[in-house]
Amino acid sequence: MNAVVLAFGEGVVVAKRNLRMILRVPEMLLNAAIAPAMMTLLFGFIVGGAIDAQGVPYREYLLGGIFVQAVLFGAVNTGTAIAADLRNGIVDRLMSMPISRSAVLVGRTTSDLVNSGVVITVTALLGLVVGWRSRTSVPEAALGFLILLAFAYALSWLMAVVGLASRAPEAVSSTGFTIAIPLGFLSNAYVPIDSMPGVLQPVAEWNPVSAIVQAVRVQFGNVDPSTAPDVWPLQHPVAASGLWIGALLALSIPLAIAQFRRSAGR
Repeated sequence: MNAVVLAFGEGVVVAKRNLRMILRVPEMLLNAAIAPAMMTLLFGFIVGGAIDAQGVPYREYLLGGIFVQAVLFGAVNTGTAIAADLRNGIVDRLMSMPISRSAVLVGRTTSDLVNSGVVITVTALLGLVVGWRSRTSVPEAALGFLILLAFAYALSWLMAVVGLASRAPEAVSSTGFTIAIPLGFLSNAYVPIDSMPGVLQPVAEWNPVSAIVQAVRVQFGNVDPSTAPDVWPLQHPVAASGLWIGALLALSIPLAIAQFRRSAGR
């Protein structure tokens, strides 16, 4: 137990170092916020009028998907940052200090969780400007934001595995977006699943992103739950989101730590 507490404390120190770097180069965070802003404006104002959002204003329906897409894109930064730290020798310098190996990963994922919180906040503020509103109570809306942050944290650990395996920031970025873009578009993030071709509907229904998006929309009151497809993850999206997030963490954290030990020893 003491080792876990010590590793967490050391991870917080590393996280502060990462956050100070972002403050010195704020363009890193700005770039992460630009993509969801552009998607909100593109879909909300240009193509939104042509989409049936199942009885709710499309801009309100859209924001749930934009939140999750922002988290997907933001997680790619974890992998690229770890790969850059490995290539530039920063990890070697950190490992020369009397800190645990897991502290480097805890620090990176914690600082990126803070970044995700900032991006989600900026996206929410932009959503308010274009007409998005939460129609539920404060605790329900808070749970929606908590689901987003938990998903962001789990994805950060997954992308840490990718970054450690590749060690080339450019390759990690390419791989990350190759994963994130199909996951986002083959889901209910932008259009209802029943509007998709029949062969794609089962894929979208069981896509973990669809469960997260549906959970967020339900918690914000931006969708009628009765219109969800008759599959368990979308009928019980909050529970499904918890299972997906838990499974992702259970898989990614041990893999990331094992891969880090191999990478740091090269």
